[in-house]
Amino acid sequence: MPTFLYRAVDTRGRTTRGRLPAATEEVAVRDLEARDLVPVEVREISIAGRGRKGSGARQRSAVLEFTRGMAALLPAGMPLARALAVSAVAARDIQPALDRVQERVERGDELARALAGEAALFNPLYIGMVRAGEKGGTLAAAFQRLADHLEREGDLRSRLISMSIYPVMLSAVGLVSVLVLVLFVIPRFSVLLASSGAPLPGSTAFILGLTTTLTTHWEVLLALAAVAVMTAFWMRGSEAGRRAAARLLGRAPLVGTPRRQVLAARITRMTGELLQSGAPLLSALEETEHCLQDPLAREATSRIREQVREGGSLNQAIGAHALFGQEVVQLVALGEESGRLADFLLKAADLLERRIERTLERLVAMVEPAMIIAFGGIIALVALSLLQAIYGINTGVL
Repeated sequence: MPTFLYRAVDTRGRTTRGRLPAATEEVAVRDLEARDLVPVEVREISIAGRGRKGSGARQRSAVLEFTRGMAALLPAGMPLARALAVSAVAARDIQPALDRVQERVERGDELARALAGEAALFNPLYIGMVRAGEKGGTLAAAFQRLADHLEREGDLRSRLISMSIYPVMLSAVGLVSVLVLVLFVIPRFSVLLASSGAPLPGSTAFILGLTTTLTTHWEVLLALAAVAVMTAFWMRGSEAGRRAAARLLGRAPLVGTPRRQVLAARITRMTGELLQSGAPLLSALEETEHCLQDPLAREATSRIREQVREGGSLNQAIGAHALFGQEVVQLVALGEESGRLADFLLKAADLLERRIERTLERLVAMVEPAMIIAFGGIIALVALSLLQAIYGINTGVL
């Protein structure tokens, strides 16, 4: 049975979201009305993995090819259904999903709504920009901007993967070396040192005790690993878990700043695209809130919308939140003063995205020396402790 994502309003005016299994969309709407809910949005979601082929990299490449095709065909005046069919030919890895999208469009659905049914392939930002293009009559321009955005993301991902190959290999070799020391080398030395009867230095006793604990109480390590896996599932599968994960990522020492910049870039880009398509500011902020997956970003956007609704300026509302830096606030203020708010929001998004790229590249570049120092320090500490104990034994014999 198909599953539908819904957004509805209850009798108190509160918005609620969820999933609902139903035979058709009409049945889902009747079920919601039977619960005293007023449906605002009901859309079918595809079953995970249905009609998908290949790896994630191949799917991303296919989505990019599809987007390029739409950006090239729509300005030429080709009908939407025909453009979907032609673009799907170049995206063979996701062609079954695109065929379903084409069928929904031919039945009369909006393109954004049809794409939302394939949420495993098209993220909320993609769907939101398509929806903005449909509402503003600039669908071809929306696909062109999406193609540019996906190309930038692909280039950044390729650079980061290339830069990460050596650190990953280094971490694997270092981890194997430490495991060999802990599981094989140090236990043999512990037997030798214990049979000598000589007092052990403090560092040697600490390392031998730690190794003994790890090898004899392996069930504790297994339990910790199980707790970590369960925590990861909780963070992904529940609203409270996603909120906790968002707070944790936002406050993490190294990834906190890039994470906040990513969220700020998504908010400014989505709002700018909607404004450029002719949407009013409050409607653009509401649509942006619905397109965001991060709960803290949705809360920030909701508070910004409420402040604007109460008569405040957008730059003051944005400046009240830690997600946005002063450069973004100043650009938004200039946009409001000049009457070109959409253009300046997109400039702010470009600025943030370029800054994110530089930050991520620096972080990846820092990983390599940090890992060399960490693993080298561990091995050096173990070697020096064992040598110190052996030297003590020889001195005692002499």
